[in-house]
Amino acid sequence: MKKFTILLATILLTATVVNAQKFMTKNGTIKFFSDTPMEKIEGTNRQVNSALDFATGNFVFKALIQGFEFEKALMQEHFNENYMESDKFQNSTFSGKITNIKEVNLAKDGVYKVVAEGDLSMHGVTNKVKVNGTLEVKGGKVLGKAAFNVAPKDYNITIPKAVIKNISEAIQVDVNISLDKLGS
Repeated sequence: MKKFTILLATILLTATVVNAQKFMTKNGTIKFFSDTPMEKIEGTNRQVNSALDFATGNFVFKALIQGFEFEKALMQEHFNENYMESDKFQNSTFSGKITNIKEVNLAKDGVYKVVAEGDLSMHGVTNKVKVNGTLEVKGGKVLGKAAFNVAPKDYNITIPKAVIKNISEAIQVDVNISLDKLGS
């Protein structure tokens, strides 16, 4: 968490040097979806903070675990208390780089395929990840999208045997962010 805070602070503090190259949001969206024959589970968080430095490709995001909302209150309670232990592990973070950021032309509207590599942390565990996504440059904004799978076991998230068939072994995660240029 400390590394994330330092990286985010570095990106934001250097914003005055190359203001046109830095973008951020405080209201990105992360959805996750588990689909089994027994049950469909979907959680949505619309309070995702994210920053992207186009000069370096540095990219970070932070999501408050308790910010995920569910259709059923009981699912939300179980998610926070039994699986994610959100009182103990309050955030999920990503800290890394968009490795092909030079292929994105901020001066030209369009959709650009990108690859993000870095550290995904949740539930007290950090793993290296590589995620394919897109950045769409549109009217001065940058819209980011990615979809990938996360296995609860890779983050020491224990699923009780009584409900093991209700939760997918791989949870689909969809990220949607609309980044604004800093200073605009």
